[in-house]
Amino acid sequence: MALNKMVGSFFALDIGTTAIRVVELSHGGRGWNLKQYGAQPIDIRLSESTAEKDQRLLGEAISGVIAQAGIHTKDVAIGIPSQRTFAAVVEIPNVASKAELNATIKYQAENYVPMKADEAKIDWAIIGESPNDNQKVEVLVASVPNTFTEGRLDLLEGLGLNVVAIEPDALALTRALLPDGVQDGRLILDIGDNATDLVVTLGTAPRLIRSIPVGFQTMVKMAKQNLNIEEQQAHQLLLKFGVMPDRLEGQLLRSVNSTLEQLVAEIQKSLKFFGTKYAGVGVGAILSSGYAAILPGLIETITQRTNVPGQAATPWQHVNVPSGDQAKLAPISSQLAVAVGLAERLGV
Repeated sequence: MALNKMVGSFFALDIGTTAIRVVELSHGGRGWNLKQYGAQPIDIRLSESTAEKDQRLLGEAISGVIAQAGIHTKDVAIGIPSQRTFAAVVEIPNVASKAELNATIKYQAENYVPMKADEAKIDWAIIGESPNDNQKVEVLVASVPNTFTEGRLDLLEGLGLNVVAIEPDALALTRALLPDGVQDGRLILDIGDNATDLVVTLGTAPRLIRSIPVGFQTMVKMAKQNLNIEEQQAHQLLLKFGVMPDRLEGQLLRSVNSTLEQLVAEIQKSLKFFGTKYAGVGVGAILSSGYAAILPGLIETITQRTNVPGQAATPWQHVNVPSGDQAKLAPISSQLAVAVGLAERLGV
């Protein structure tokens, strides 16, 4: 796992719950340029299963989307789902040299994660001074079980790929979705199929990272149950009408309202934590990605219930996209934030 390591030419791979996504960028005088991209749906069991047959099918799907995208490099940066990652921002005393600081963090890191040092990969990045004590610095510490990373590495190396970086999805989201020049706080809300990534940032660095076990499939199941309809119909209705109060006489909104309340409660809890720790610093906007960006009425509902303006975030704000690809990307852009963020790594 690498939070702040320099890497060379590579492509980004996001193995999601229901899709595989790849992005390759180049970096020139005018910033990032889109070279190749691709996305392919997969059966929901493949990303979680460790069965040999399912791993083989997952490998075939990965190879397929890489070939379809026209990617030829074997070097790859991969994301780690937030459900598999523990991440926390901690404060430690500042010391005279970076070497001493790294030694201190390494010695103390196991105290900050719920895993034994020999059972997990632990990494960290210094993100700034403490807001409350100028004799301390804030450090982002992240860990992931060895069983997960080793399984991923075995799978990808078996496909002939060379993994040059492994990074938590939350960091990739932050890199892709934060606008340039942001000084105050932002809350990134990326709703996936089974979980939601919630990242509160200050400046360019994440200060709170959470994974909430609520996702689009949670809403689908609630709509199916409360409206007594088939799952596929619930899926289609949510994508078409979302949670707009004036559609279907508000029945769809009411059917998933308990899920929305749970999601809003977690957002409010995170905003309160941030406001308490970073007194005087506001959260200027909620940046929505994933299903949060495409479900009609969802951004407006969250804005109304949290009193924080929400907006759909684009992962392409730092990337020059060829005009011929812009229309093709429009339907899937909200799904590509993790892959774009991974591809934008330049040791930052």
